[in-house]
This record gives sequence, structure tokens and C-alpha cells, in this order.
Amino acid sequence: MKTLVIHPKDPTTTFLSRIYARLKDKTVIRGGINKSDFQKLIESHDRVIMLGHGSPYGLLNRGQFFEAGLYVIDESMVTSLKNKSNSIFIWCYADQFVRRHGLSGLCTGMFISEAGEADYWGFEDIDENLIALSNERFSWIISRSINQPIEILHRKLLYEYGLLARTNSIAEFNHERLYFTHSGKNEIIKKIAV
Repeated sequence: MKTLVIHPKDPTTTFLSRIYARLKDKTVIRGGINKSDFQKLIESHDRVIMLGHGSPYGLLNRGQFFEAGLYVIDESMVTSLKNKSNSIFIWCYADQFVRRHGLSGLCTGMFISEAGEADYWGFEDIDENLIALSNERFSWIISRSINQPIEILHRKLLYEYGLLARTNSIAEFNHERLYFTHSGKNEIIKKIAV
């Protein structure tokens, strides 16, 4: 399976690189191309993995993609992404982007990966080791099951990350915001409790 990874360069999301490190047939784009060429790459790959910071409107550019504007993944990429049933959307509020456009795959809601985000969400004076452990375990779990069908990857992530969520308040917050979607239904299939 040919996989396209979009992961704009950003030191705060380096931990996500573990997700795709072991993939064999992959193209990793961290910046340096324009949106038109980028869209062609989406269309020529079987699966797309999108990682970084974002909003309900898409995956932030972070200044790495030429003439892309604020977002590297946005509404202009939806037609190409609709043809993919096994995409991975990991950025804050990706679930809203996915739901609004009827896309398919694994996605996250708000996801705490930094101390500032934890503070904003009421985790005052949080031990940053909890954040680091949450980030590390999340990426490691996905990397171990990245070649499984997306439904199985989702189930394994829910179960294994859910074990950490029992003792890690950041992982608990993030775990509650992990989703799997089916295109055409425009609905989020919520996890079952672990």
C-alpha cells in the first residue's frame, strides 16, 4: 500500500514521526511543494496520513508549503481525500473537518500534546512527564498497528491507549476524543468504554 504522509515541520510534533517511521512504501512530505503538486500526490497514493497542528478547518501549513495559505489540508483537498477509506487525521479538531466533509478514517478531536494546551484545558501545574508519556505511547501504539486495516488500528489504539488513560489524565482526555469514521454516513462512530 502506497502511503503519503503529510507532517509539516514543527518541533512540537516531532513525536508523531514515530507513527510512520517503520512504513515501507511511503512518501513523507514535510514541506517544500506547492498545493497543486501536493494534491497530485494525494491522488496517486492509496492512503494518506496527516499529522500536526490544526483546527476544524484543516491541517495548519506552519509556513512549510509554498502558496498554501494558512492550511495545507483544507476544503480544497476534500475531493481527493474522499477517495481514501483508510486515512489518518491527527490534529486538534480533525474530527470536525472529517465530519463536515464526509471523509473516512481515524481522527482526533482536541488533542493535548503540549503544556500550554493542557493549561488551557484546566490541567494547571500538570507534570509535563504525563504529556510526554501520553505522546510517546500514542505514537508507539499507532506505529505498531499502522499496517493493519484502519478499523483494527482504531480498536487497538482505543484499548492500549485506554490502559494508559486509567492512570494518566492527559491520555484520558485524548482517549475520549479518538474517533473512526465511515464516509457517506457523515457520522462519527464513538468508541466503547475500556
